Amino acid sequence: MAVMAAATLNELRSTVAGRVRLRSAGSRSGFTLVAAVLGFFVVTLDAVVVNVALPSIRRDFGSGITGLQWVVDGYTLMFAALLLWAGALSDRIGARRAFVMGLGAFVVASAAGGLAPSLGALIGARFVQGSAAAAMMPSSMALLGQAYSDPVKRARAVAVWAMGGAIASSAGPVLGGLLTLVSWRFIFFINVPVGAIAMLLVARIEPSPRRRVPFDWTGQSTAVLAMGALTYGAIEAGAAGFTAARVVVALSVGVVALAAFLAAEARGAHPMVPLRLFRSRNVSVSMTVGFAFVVGYYGLPFVMSLYLQQLRHLSSFGAGVAFLPMMLIGASLTPFSARFAERLGPRTLIAGGLVAMTGGLVFLAAVASSAPVWALAMLMVLVGLAGPLVMPPVTAVLLNSVPDHQAGTASGVFNTSRQFGGALAVAVFGALLARQGSFMPGLRISLLIAAGVALAAAATSLLLRSPRRRLRAAELDAVAMQGAAA
Repeated sequence: MAVMAAATLNELRSTVAGRVRLRSAGSRSGFTLVAAVLGFFVVTLDAVVVNVALPSIRRDFGSGITGLQWVVDGYTLMFAALLLWAGALSDRIGARRAFVMGLGAFVVASAAGGLAPSLGALIGARFVQGSAAAAMMPSSMALLGQAYSDPVKRARAVAVWAMGGAIASSAGPVLGGLLTLVSWRFIFFINVPVGAIAMLLVARIEPSPRRRVPFDWTGQSTAVLAMGALTYGAIEAGAAGFTAARVVVALSVGVVALAAFLAAEARGAHPMVPLRLFRSRNVSVSMTVGFAFVVGYYGLPFVMSLYLQQLRHLSSFGAGVAFLPMMLIGASLTPFSARFAERLGPRTLIAGGLVAMTGGLVFLAAVASSAPVWALAMLMVLVGLAGPLVMPPVTAVLLNSVPDHQAGTASGVFNTSRQFGGALAVAVFGALLARQGSFMPGLRISLLIAAGVALAAAATSLLLRSPRRRLRAAELDAVAMQGAAA
């Protein structure tokens, strides 16, 4: 009896200990998910919230269009340029450490941006913010992979994570407008308490494993130089003209650096961007569609925020509200995107979304000067509609068209192309606004360029083929939610 009692007691202890371990693991998974969601929220928020604050920043610092372009592009450019490198950094030093380093730098840079005494200091803070955001993105995804071993639970966690970005994208213009009524500096200060909460949660997470991975130093340095020089040349062309010496030099350096990057990736032992990926038609078309989509989706808020506040004399909050229908249509339809793609086919959905974007941009260019603000808000819905119709299905097509071991690399290249598309759009559109005799011609030309790019991408999307493999339902939902953060 004593032996049986002891055995029963030991079994009970084991059961209790097992339940405690499960409960502890579940708590750590919850901490990881909330921290990752908060991180993605502030990263996405700072990509969109600043647009409605640009006129206020201009009034405080007396800046021209060129300075405002750098406030936006300083963030987006560094985000795009360092995103691929940040994935290797996360593997090398561990996802938790990379996330903490990125989050800490992001919070400090946000505080510096809010306290910036000059436009140059603000732009510098935005560069640091973008670099920190690049470190946070892949490491937050890696933390979710570490916390959720079951594929279905992991896919659902990714969907929740992506919802944080979708909420930030939808709420960004209104929140930014509301905060700017007090002071534009609060759009940066809001990151500090959110980041502090995320830091406390990350402290409860177990350290991440590390592994030795090679760095493609040549590829990374030439990529940063190419993106930076091309963006600088496009921005400065607005103020100095395309024949100015500094513009010619910058664009020449950008072209040479791009050629050097392609050569390094073709010959390198461990390329950051394996060029063999682009042998797949689906991969090449997906990259083109992602780049073109963001030209309109990021370029539109930049030019329309300035227009609504400077020419229509709306407050920052009023301008933010004008963008709300566009953002809400994307957030509300995104959860159904995977089902739409299953019923209609991704190619039809993607082409239809890009055609809707084209129509919205053309109509806005035609009637912007005379239509009431509510009508402009409704036309912008067509651009917002392209979000759930384009980004989730094209992301799914991309991931379905590459081997599993290249999915992370393909996703990184895809996101880099999107971010650079946004940076280049702001650079070119800002140059057009600065170079024209008045604001309206530059606005119309910018919107028509975005429409042309979207229409060309719609035609290109018809070349997509049916992927060889399919994602499971939970993975499709996760991909759809990732698209909401576009």
